[in-house]
Amino acid sequence: MTAQDMFPIAGGCHCGNVRFVLHWPGKDREIPARRCSCTFCSKHHGRWTSHPSAVLEVDLTDADAVSRYRFGTGTADFCVCAICGIVPLVISTIDGTDYAVVNVNTFDELDNLSLSESPTNFDGEDTSSRLGRRERNWISRVSFD
Repeated sequence: MTAQDMFPIAGGCHCGNVRFVLHWPGKDREIPARRCSCTFCSKHHGRWTSHPSAVLEVDLTDADAVSRYRFGTGTADFCVCAICGIVPLVISTIDGTDYAVVNVNTFDELDNLSLSESPTNFDGEDTSSRLGRRERNWISRVSFD
């Protein structure tokens, strides 16, 4: 898939310390958003999206002001801006590759997109199944500046 086959979606945390550009594949501006039922996502109103062919470029103004929070299976880092408290993305490192999902609530121009939202529940999923799902569905081309 070439750059012409993708459209950029800019976003970030409230204060601008964490900025990103998500290059979404295809011309369809309908973005699937998963509403996770875990207590962390519920309390933060996280709605997550990913596409295995997407590309995510992350720019951290002050990397030391980004807290990585792990819980449960300890296989994913919720990137929390320590300045404004927003959670724009989650990273899971599997066999040396970073995989990511992005919080659609942190898109700059959410009104220009169509979201198809669905609830998700990963209770009971074992660690191996969870990591396999992430390898198949999460963004695998992630870069940090």
